[in-house]
Amino acid sequence: MSNSFGTLFRISTFGESHGPGIGVVIDGCPAGLPVAVADIQAALDRRRPGQSELTTPRNEADQVEILSGLFEGVTTGTPISLLIRNQDQRSHDYTHTQHAYRPSHADYTYDQKYGRRDHRGGGRSSARETAARVAAGAVATLLLRHHGIEVRSYVSQVGAVAVPLGYEQLDLGLIDSNPVRCPHPETAERMAELIRQTRDRHDTVGGIVTGVATGVPAGLGEPVFDKLHAELGKAMLSINAVKAFEYGSGFAGTLLFGSEHNDAFYTDEAGRVRTRTNHSGGVQGGISNGQDIYFRVAFKPVATILQPQQTIDDQGRAVELAGRGRHDACVLPRAVPIVDAMTALVLADMLLRARASRL
Repeated sequence: MSNSFGTLFRISTFGESHGPGIGVVIDGCPAGLPVAVADIQAALDRRRPGQSELTTPRNEADQVEILSGLFEGVTTGTPISLLIRNQDQRSHDYTHTQHAYRPSHADYTYDQKYGRRDHRGGGRSSARETAARVAAGAVATLLLRHHGIEVRSYVSQVGAVAVPLGYEQLDLGLIDSNPVRCPHPETAERMAELIRQTRDRHDTVGGIVTGVATGVPAGLGEPVFDKLHAELGKAMLSINAVKAFEYGSGFAGTLLFGSEHNDAFYTDEAGRVRTRTNHSGGVQGGISNGQDIYFRVAFKPVATILQPQQTIDDQGRAVELAGRGRHDACVLPRAVPIVDAMTALVLADMLLRARASRL
C-alpha cells in the first residue's frame, strides 16, 4: 500500500504522531554493511524538534532502537527494524480540531478517504512520520558512502531571501554551521531574522531546499517509467508541505535555446566521460550520466498558524479556528535531513537495481 517505498532497497514506515511510537522496516539492505546506532541517531538529531530557537519546542529526543537486522554491528541481509518512541505529545492541544477542518491540512481529505481520522496532530499524515524516513535514510547513506556517493542538502531560500550563489560556489561543509542550515552565512542570518519576525507575528513562511548528490556513477535509473529524476520527484513530493520539484536547469532551462542548453561530452585527463555543462542535472534519459545530481524542492508555509481563520466542521457549519500548541514557523531547517534521507533512499535503491541489470 502507500506506506512502502522503493523496489530492492524498500522501506515501510508505521506509527502516528500521538501514538506510542513510529518506526520503519528496511528490507533489501545487503549483508555486511557496518551500521551503528550513532550513525542513525546523528541523522535523527538533525531532524528532531526543539533543536534551536527557530524550530518547534516539542521536546522529543527521538532515540532510535534497532530491533532486528544487525549482528555484531553489521547488517545480516534480513529486515532491519527501527523504532522511535513518542515521548512529548500534548494531545489536548488538538481537541478543538476533533470536528473542525484546519485550512490547508489533510483533515477533510482524510475524512473523505477513510471515513474517520486521528485528529491528534494529524495522526498518520503528520510530519512526525518523516522521522522514520530519516532513520532509514541514514542506513541508505552508509550504503552510498561505501560506494563513494555523498548526498547533501541545504536551505537555499526562505521567503524572498535567497542564496545568491549556485551550489558549486558554496562551501557545503558549512551547512550545519548555523540553525537555518544555509551554507552562506550572510544569507543564513537574514533567513533567521525573517523566521523570527514571522514567528512573532504568529505566521509561517516557506522556502526552498537544494539537494546535491556527488560521486554518483553513470547508469543509475530506468529509461521509461522509473526514470531517476521521476523517482527523486516522487520521493520529494511525498514529503509533507512540498509543493514543487525541479532538477537540473528546471524551469529556467525553458528560457534557453537548445544550442545553449545541450551538455557537450568530452573525455577528461583521467579518461572519464564528462560534460562541459550540467543543465541536465546529472540525469539524461532517466539515467545518471556521472555528473553531479542537483535539484530544488519547494516547501509551502506551514499550514498551522496561531491566528484565527475561518473554516467549517465535519457537519458543514462555519467555525473560527486558531492553531494551538508547538509548531514550526518555518519547516525548512528540519526539512534538510528529510530531503537528504529521501535522496539517499532513491539512490540506494537505484544502485542495487543497476547492479542487477547486467552481467
